[in-house]
Amino acid sequence: MQSRHSIELRQHQKLTLTPQLRQAIRLLQCSAQDLELEIAQALLDNPLLERVEEYDTEAAGSETDSLPDDRDFGQSADPASRARDSDDYTQPEAIIAPTLRQHLREQLRLTRAGERDRVLVELLIEELDDNGYLTTPLEDLADLLPVELDIDISDWKAALSLLQSFDPPGVGAASISECMLLQLRRLEFDVDDEVLACARQLANGHLEKLASGKLTGLSRQLGHEQSVLIDARRLLLRLNPKPGRNWATDVANYVRPEVFVRKSGGVWKAYLNPAARPSLKVDAVYDQIIRQHGDAGGEALRSRLREAHGLIKSVQQRFDTILRVASAVVEHQQAFFDQGEQALRPLVLRDIAQELQMHESTVSRSTRQKYLQTPWGVYELKYFFTTAVGLEDGDATSNAAVRSMIQELVESEPAGKPLSDNTLATKLAERGVVIARRTVAKYREAAGIPPAPQRRARARLDAAR
Repeated sequence: MQSRHSIELRQHQKLTLTPQLRQAIRLLQCSAQDLELEIAQALLDNPLLERVEEYDTEAAGSETDSLPDDRDFGQSADPASRARDSDDYTQPEAIIAPTLRQHLREQLRLTRAGERDRVLVELLIEELDDNGYLTTPLEDLADLLPVELDIDISDWKAALSLLQSFDPPGVGAASISECMLLQLRRLEFDVDDEVLACARQLANGHLEKLASGKLTGLSRQLGHEQSVLIDARRLLLRLNPKPGRNWATDVANYVRPEVFVRKSGGVWKAYLNPAARPSLKVDAVYDQIIRQHGDAGGEALRSRLREAHGLIKSVQQRFDTILRVASAVVEHQQAFFDQGEQALRPLVLRDIAQELQMHESTVSRSTRQKYLQTPWGVYELKYFFTTAVGLEDGDATSNAAVRSMIQELVESEPAGKPLSDNTLATKLAERGVVIARRTVAKYREAAGIPPAPQRRARARLDAAR
């Protein structure tokens, strides 16, 4: 067969991810904290871009466009900024509390330990986690040191014994059982001998059975009266299972909601939180120079100008998309804001995507790590998307609402007579929610509720305290 060359003209459509589109998608996927990092980096890289300061009157006017008439909620969004603006505000001096390692090193400094032991204790202190536990076995630590130092496992044990004598009691333990035994050692002269002995037995391998509430079997196994067992449990509850947590230096990450809801004209509506929305602008001097001189400004400056305008546009698109999605979610979940979790309606990403003529992935990016301030607290927008559970009358409710009903039934049950999964299924059926017992068990476990026998045993233990 002889081949021939020919010219053929074809027409087709192709979607191209431009740099601007990639940037918009990336910013939409960012959480509020990640967005701040992106903007901070952009401000460092691009001299034409600058943040609008709080005292900029033009920015203040533009930020309040999305607020409702009553400004109380918007003003309360950032109380720290209002405090900084007041005349009588003074910056408090920072109080730096010692860390757990610093606290232990100070105690080590006051001992008469030799240089060799000090070094070993220092190494053990470095291996402690935030709760004060030594998670690395001594054998592994011994293998890390050179053989010529002639340090055997007995030297490590002596150093560990010294560390475990420090404050707080229980520091340096390898497990919660050892932690409690170390703390019980400090109580030898303050507790009845039989109760102390029983508490040691419980801490040494019977904590799981004690938590299940099986007191009769434990009493027979350990050879103590049930009253002694109850006193020993009270003693264990006084101990601290995490001796290092009082020195923890982790700072909690507070969520700043990007959207809040308010009732206007009898209908709940979504509004952007201006405190979470960064305001950017292009430096006016550079912008004027480039526009006046055209090519004289240079390609580098024009590129920076396009990048600055592109970032501002992408940030604006991000918040516009989040507000559109949040408004649609709020419209679907009106009953939730009045009645709470039990009124949550079934909703999936496809519903919002079809309504707003968006792709489901865009809706997903707009709801992941984006938070909504409601009368019931702060929720991730993803929370409002739940699957449907059929009702007896042919209607549907959400699985989150069913979990809330189970939680309510368990909280109102008699202390000594907890409701079994079969009883919970019957009571849900009385409310029109007909589901199987195993489905009730699945929802109960998802809500973190233990089974009825365990709740009954815990109720007996609490009554005996």
